Amino acid sequence: MSDLYISWSDYHRKIEQLAAQIYQSGWEFNQIICLARGGLRVGDILSRIYKQPLAILATSSYSGPGKQERGRLNFSHHLTMTTEKLGSRILLVDDLVDSGMTLKETTPWLKMYSDTPIEEIRSAVIWYKACSVIKPDYYVDYLSDNPWIHQPFEHYEFMKPAELLEVVSG
Repeated sequence: MSDLYISWSDYHRKIEQLAAQIYQSGWEFNQIICLARGGLRVGDILSRIYKQPLAILATSSYSGPGKQERGRLNFSHHLTMTTEKLGSRILLVDDLVDSGMTLKETTPWLKMYSDTPIEEIRSAVIWYKACSVIKPDYYVDYLSDNPWIHQPFEHYEFMKPAELLEVVSG
């Protein structure tokens, strides 16, 4: 498996490219749901640009050393949001689609647990890997060689608070 290293500036530029692509499509939505943890930053920025409410659904499937081992997909018990009701036209956001199982299984989960009818769900990610079982509606980069993506915040996975104190204290 190859490696792809992303800087903060590249990461933010790609989110902006994703936002522009969604805008150019002409599709209108009234809710953004981001899949935590990877989709948090993407969802936050899109929510600010589009002035649409953000909801958060925590999911987890990676574990092991370096968080590179895919396991069973777990959903949180609740969708976190600040609006009384979920929107009917949802933009489902994550940072990437790897196996595709998270995106594939999230749509039925949302429809099952939503108190309000959902008209349409579209997905948006920065990176779409060829190994995915599902194609997102919007994506910035198609990765035919399925690299492991090293994102700029990844080093925090291995940092301890005491180490951070040493870094900020200089």
